[in-house]
Amino acid sequence: METVFLQTVEIWNWLIDHLIYINLILSIIIVFFQRRDPKAVWTWLLALYFVPVFGILVYLLLGQDMRKGKLFRIKEVEDRVRYSAKNQEEFLKSHDISLVSSLSRDYADLVVYNLETSGSVLTVDNTAQIFTDGEEKFKDLRMELSNAAHFIHMQYYIIKDDEVFDSMVPILIERARAGVEVRILCDGMGGRFMPKNKWNRLKENGVKVGIFFPPILGRLQLRVNYRNHRKIVVIDNRVGYVGGFNIGREYISKDTRFGYWRDTHLKLQGGSVLSLQIRFALDWNYATGENLFRNMKYFCEDEDGKCLELLGVVDINNEEKYVGIQIIASGPDARSRQIRDNYIRLFSKARDHIYIQTPYFVPDDAVLSTLQMAARSGVDVRLMIPCKPDHPFVYWASYSYVGDLISAGARCYTYENGFLHSKGVMTDGKVSSYGTANMDIRSFELNFEVNAVIYDEETTRRLEALFLEDLKVCKEITREVYEERSLFIRIKEQGSRLLSPLL
Repeated sequence: METVFLQTVEIWNWLIDHLIYINLILSIIIVFFQRRDPKAVWTWLLALYFVPVFGILVYLLLGQDMRKGKLFRIKEVEDRVRYSAKNQEEFLKSHDISLVSSLSRDYADLVVYNLETSGSVLTVDNTAQIFTDGEEKFKDLRMELSNAAHFIHMQYYIIKDDEVFDSMVPILIERARAGVEVRILCDGMGGRFMPKNKWNRLKENGVKVGIFFPPILGRLQLRVNYRNHRKIVVIDNRVGYVGGFNIGREYISKDTRFGYWRDTHLKLQGGSVLSLQIRFALDWNYATGENLFRNMKYFCEDEDGKCLELLGVVDINNEEKYVGIQIIASGPDARSRQIRDNYIRLFSKARDHIYIQTPYFVPDDAVLSTLQMAARSGVDVRLMIPCKPDHPFVYWASYSYVGDLISAGARCYTYENGFLHSKGVMTDGKVSSYGTANMDIRSFELNFEVNAVIYDEETTRRLEALFLEDLKVCKEITREVYEERSLFIRIKEQGSRLLSPLL
């Protein structure tokens, strides 16, 4: 015991003696080798120099830059997706885009941007069902899981050991025993309270389980700041789910702390399901080392034989009414902030209205400036956030940024009927984007996220109708209400806002 104590003292003394050099090295890394926002750079530098030892520890846990794209790349799929994207890009540049989708020519440049940035192809043979209630969403999911014939791929940020997951476990085990390939991918932080014996039971019954950025030494997380926030389910390439619901009792409104849980989840059918499958397979490969792209059976539709190579083909002769969708993703491994850039483009194109639902509103300067400019230009900008915090720090930072929007003429509301977890944007009744990304710096910079960009007026208007219905149970944060905040609340808001660049 005495030896351990003496070793600890020696390490501490060495750290103090070399503090200047350690700070200098970390400062050089932050300034010259990591592509950070200037505000984040200054915040980290101040933390290192004014709270030296604690600042170093926090930086090692939270401040590492994960932009190492090669870690998440698979050559087999990269070439095929790029080939499909290039074909579609050339097609769209030589045809009127209104021939292949209800998509307006006004948004063709956004489609091309997503194609060039990450190979996100536009699929136009989709149907989209909207879920806002957890009970309904999980009831439908259990039904589709029971009908699985070939494979089930599930990916969630949070999976909790409660009645929601328990209602799916027998189905997953029964399907695995029947020969269906079942894979479950969970984030290491979001699934930290799931007991090992629960995972082991699934594995013993043929279910494959992967953990993204798993903890070490029990529950110690060295990459706590980088979470896989995606929620994707793909069943037989026939149906796919993406949106805000995780797996837990609060998501079916059974947690009294939150009350009714208002969220948005999409059930997709069509070519967009294959795009979700590609996203799942990339994350699964990184987490488990199993390369699903070596077997193309996971990337073909049984009914008509459409495979990955044909993903970018557009059928201009199809007269049926379908929904145009691009699946876009972002994360710390990517060079561009694709979801954030899509938001900015949609905001800048809006001429009539912009509706936003998000549990956290901590935008960067570009997003905030674009929204302020839209509001000052006469666009009806409306933001809806929760009335109660699940993360107080982010909640108070959100409330601070709400004041910037109100001063520009936007209208902001708090959802009073429980907890709002829905994450989406709707513009002009034409285009919408819903998925897992919040309107905050964490989702833009640090989390692995996925959204569906929906180029369809009918679907977007259905989402807008739900937004307007929600307004009936909202309270508006008027300029007068905002200015009446107490000094204590203002201090909490500004303190949270100043710390937000540490994200």
